[in-house]
Amino acid sequence: MANKKIVIFLYLFFDLLAAVITWIVFFTFRKYHVDNSVIDNLQTTILNDSKFYIGIAACAIYWIFLHAFAGCYNKIYHKSRLKELGNTLIVTFIGALLFFFAFILDDIINDYNDYLLYFLVLLGLQFFLTYIPRVCITTATINQIRRGKISFSTLIVGSDEVALQTYKAIVERNPNAGNHVIGYIKMEESDSDALANELPCVGLIKDLAAIVKEQNIKELVIAIQNGKRKHIESIITTIMDFDVNLQIIPQMQDLLMGTVKVSSVLYEPLISITPDYLPEWQKHMKRFFDIFFSVVAIILLSPVYIFLTIGVKASSKGPVFYKQERIGLHGKPFNIIKFRSMIQNAEQSTPQLSSTNDPRITKFGKFMRKTRLDETPQFFNVLFGDMSLVGPRPERQYYIDQIVEKAPYYKLLYRIRPGITSWGEVKFGYAENVDEMVTRLRWDILYIENMSLQLDLKILIYTVLIVLKRAGK
Repeated sequence: MANKKIVIFLYLFFDLLAAVITWIVFFTFRKYHVDNSVIDNLQTTILNDSKFYIGIAACAIYWIFLHAFAGCYNKIYHKSRLKELGNTLIVTFIGALLFFFAFILDDIINDYNDYLLYFLVLLGLQFFLTYIPRVCITTATINQIRRGKISFSTLIVGSDEVALQTYKAIVERNPNAGNHVIGYIKMEESDSDALANELPCVGLIKDLAAIVKEQNIKELVIAIQNGKRKHIESIITTIMDFDVNLQIIPQMQDLLMGTVKVSSVLYEPLISITPDYLPEWQKHMKRFFDIFFSVVAIILLSPVYIFLTIGVKASSKGPVFYKQERIGLHGKPFNIIKFRSMIQNAEQSTPQLSSTNDPRITKFGKFMRKTRLDETPQFFNVLFGDMSLVGPRPERQYYIDQIVEKAPYYKLLYRIRPGITSWGEVKFGYAENVDEMVTRLRWDILYIENMSLQLDLKILIYTVLIVLKRAGK
């Protein structure tokens, strides 16, 4: 969308301008604060100083990177001025603090109060020069949405009285929300058509994916009664690969349980379901820690790898490592790497799951499985980007097909990278059949709905304890 690219360009341009102006003013202020005659000798004291020009380039890159890292350029059509204020204040505060400790602490000062002065000047300049253009851009964007110049193709899921009331609420009460309702879809052919006089029916729920793609739907409003809310999980699974803002009309139980959160006092309250399980900065931090700790683990485990290599070769004939195709992020296959814990060619035709007393597992393999050491080569999968340290365990397509028949929401796991360890592994351990996989799935769904760096750390700690206690299943 051309308008979207222009808005992103404006954010980037004014953030860049704010960074450059802040550095120029801040650099001059520091020089002037130490020596008041600096203005009289501007050419020699500032313009001939190489640090002045290096700082311009460095600050521009630094602040643009920091804002991008924090996700400031995402979802530009769903920003609010109040939220923009909070986000900008947090990012500029953290950025100014890091910059201060990295480059200002060794400055020439008159007394220690100058440190506080320098920090406040840097923070104030950066914040106001960043926020003022942003609030102007956000206000202009909101006004364009309210005037209908920017709109979001919206589809209503449902066709009964609830759907009709929802449509009227969108059109009559939320006329400035930017929703362009193109039609509705029915759950079943025999459902009532209360919306027939207002909107065209564009299909049935089984056609949802094709309709969303063909009509370029950006907003999906689920307006169905309690008896049919069982379909919600399949709807979420169906559209998870599309860039769609999903909203659900709340029932009274949702209001009482506190699951309805609103960002505006003027619009209809909705339950918003977002595919972003982590804030943007936490996504980047999670990937950074994945790479960092994987490199450290590989180095520290080098002697263990040698021991395991000898143990595998001595326990049975065959290769040291075992590769198997698994399904990962966005449903893409990859080869998972393990130390071989079974006899060679343990699986001849149909895929088979291992059990506690599986005769195919070697004696050394049982030791590795108890301590989870057979999984340690997957640190290389993490480095390659196929996996994360913490995430749902990846499965083979053969078993996924069976799991989905019983639990279609399994495909929600495709939204994140699979992990070496998981909440399900910690709580449940290895699954020996499809029913146990479905049982373990509960913990994986809990994980993606509660993802955080803190939770990852807890799971890693419990995994280490399981390894040390040799308590793995």
